[in-house]
Amino acid sequence: MDIDVADVVLCEFYFSDLKSSKKRPVLVFKNNLPYNDFIAVPISSKIANLRSGEVILDNDGFEHGSIPKTSKLIIRKTFVVSKDVVLKKYGTLKKKCFQDYHVAFCDYFDCKN
Repeated sequence: MDIDVADVVLCEFYFSDLKSSKKRPVLVFKNNLPYNDFIAVPISSKIANLRSGEVILDNDGFEHGSIPKTSKLIIRKTFVVSKDVVLKKYGTLKKKCFQDYHVAFCDYFDCKN
């Protein structure tokens, strides 16, 4: 499946036993890694208690597509994912919305834009 930066995709993550798995959405944050990998920001629909490194994601931020419910990006848990586990694409964020999340990432990790 073709994915790009600012896409929200559903991935299947296997447990260490490699027999059971969970399907979870992520934001494609960077898509130029070797070995068919990308940097992902996990998404959770549990938004009651926002913590440092978490920001709201809702359907107003999408250029096209949508997610089932208002959720949060867990910036503090950014990680590397293989494109082989991507199951489907929910949609793509608006450029401005993605830029705002990028700024939030850099604020949290104290990096330069």
